[in-house]
Amino acid sequence: MNEQAEMETPENIDASIEAEAAISARGIIRDFETGQSTIRVLHGIDADIRSGEMTYVVGESGSGKTTLISIMCGILWPTEGEVKVFGTDIYSLTDTELVNFRLENIGFIFQQYNLIPSIDAAANAAVPLIAKGMDIEPAREKSKQLLDALNIGDQAEKLPSQLSGGQQQRVAIARALVHEPRLVVCDEPTAALDASSGRRVMDLLRDVAVSEDRACIIVTHDNRIFDLADRILVLEDGRVTHDGKEMPEGH
Repeated sequence: MNEQAEMETPENIDASIEAEAAISARGIIRDFETGQSTIRVLHGIDADIRSGEMTYVVGESGSGKTTLISIMCGILWPTEGEVKVFGTDIYSLTDTELVNFRLENIGFIFQQYNLIPSIDAAANAAVPLIAKGMDIEPAREKSKQLLDALNIGDQAEKLPSQLSGGQQQRVAIARALVHEPRLVVCDEPTAALDASSGRRVMDLLRDVAVSEDRACIIVTHDNRIFDLADRILVLEDGRVTHDGKEMPEGH
């Protein structure tokens, strides 16, 4: 009986939840200095991103969505708070350790695709593999497989300037997935895509980025794909106002 009672304490339950979380964020505050004033963008957010789920972060422009995911994946430091990614307190790492941790564990899909203009699509998509030490040719071959899956394999040898916006976005998606990261972080991944292409990208994200030991976070305004979410976090004025399977009424 004593052993059973110990297992059911709130402290142990909280520890179990944190152990299952791909990301555990606690007390996240982020302030920005503007001239002589300070603007608080995030107000003490607590949030977990769980492995095996595709989690959407939604909200009006300026609600803090991009700031929150940037802090969750080690791009932007919080003013206060703690972030653990797969159990690692990422803001206790040195700058070099944090860069290596992101390279090993996280794939990013940015609104600005950040492709290297002087190299072709296959090489752009292969950048994380090359950064990890893989030879260029096998890295290109692996990246081409993802470009094929995204229906732009025939564009593999074109420079970014020779691609449409939607094609550039798919190269950026391939780059985020090519090293098989445990966490994929996407900022508006379907914004430049038609409905059919957007669905195909989301299906690929689910196939590659969501499993028992992987997770995917998506910032989106695209209501065409809301039904594909496992969880939806709604941010309003730097606070989480909803955490559930479906969008609340009025949004």
